[in-house]
Amino acid sequence: MAMTQGVQKNTLYVGGLAEEVNESILHAAFIPFGDIKDVKTPLDQATQKHRSFGFVTFLEREDATAAMDNMDGAELYGRVLTVNYALPERIKGGEQGWAAQPIWADADTWFERQQQEEEMRRIEAENRAAMQAAEDLHRKQVAEQREGEKEEEIEIKDDPMAKAEAEVLRQ
Repeated sequence: MAMTQGVQKNTLYVGGLAEEVNESILHAAFIPFGDIKDVKTPLDQATQKHRSFGFVTFLEREDATAAMDNMDGAELYGRVLTVNYALPERIKGGEQGWAAQPIWADADTWFERQQQEEEMRRIEAENRAAMQAAEDLHRKQVAEQREGEKEEEIEIKDDPMAKAEAEVLRQ
C-alpha cells in the first residue's frame, strides 16, 4: 500500500492559534474526535511562544479526517482555525520536516505581525517623545530654581540690613 507522498493522513496542521492556546488546550479541543497520539506547538526560539500553529496526531486516520472536517474554520479563543493534513517529516534529504516550516505555516499571521510591530514602534516613539519632553521640562525647572537662588544672593550683597543679618547668622 503506497502512502501518498507529501501527506500524513493522521497528523493535522492547525494554524491561526491564539497566543493563550497551549498544547493542553489544543489537545482538549481535538480529543472529542478520537484518541490523540501527540500534540506539538513548535516554539519560536526568540520569544519562547508558539508560532501560532501546531500539530495534532491522531491514532486513527478516520478520527483525523473527522477532526479536520469539523475544526477547519472553527473558532478557538476568538481566532478562526485553519486545519489540514500536515506535510510529513522527511528526515533524509536535508529537509527539516513540518515542525520547521514557517513559510506556509506563518503566512496567515505575517500581516498581523507586521501591523503589531508597526504599532509597537509607534508607541515606543511616542514614549520616547514624552520622556524627552518631561526631561526638558525638568531641566528648565532646575535652571529656573538656580536662577532664583543667584538672585537671592545678589540681594543680600546690595542690601546693608540683609548684610548685617547675614553677619549675625554667621557668628
